[in-house]
Amino acid sequence: MDLRSSSTGKKARVRPFGDLEAAIMAELWDRGQPATVRDVLAALNGTRSLAYITVMTVMDNLHRKGQLGREMTGRAWLYRPIRTRAEHAAALLQDVLADAGDRQAALIHFVADLDSDSVSQLRSAVEAARRRENQTRGDTA
Repeated sequence: MDLRSSSTGKKARVRPFGDLEAAIMAELWDRGQPATVRDVLAALNGTRSLAYITVMTVMDNLHRKGQLGREMTGRAWLYRPIRTRAEHAAALLQDVLADAGDRQAALIHFVADLDSDSVSQLRSAVEAARRRENQTRGDTA
């Protein structure tokens, strides 16, 4: 499912997170389960001093931007990421490639800067994606 599609059929841009948005998303991804604003605030206040209203506002903004889902439990919202960290990173990469103009040149520069382990992982990922695509179409590889 493409979470970036809008009602007009165009893909919405995925923007990099701001500093506090990134910290909140990292906490929720690392936690692996829904959390309240108070839970996230407690975790983040270990490394910085934040007000409850600040964290609540940013989490509400992330919800409105489609990055967080939420469900009322008792008197508090439980927030959870809509996408995995990997899905979010992939969407960002797609947007970077879309903006590159020359996708092939951008990919060549990207791959040229990878170490051999990363190139091997990229090869494996391409092969896995092709196998998945062939299985989806009913072909045999």
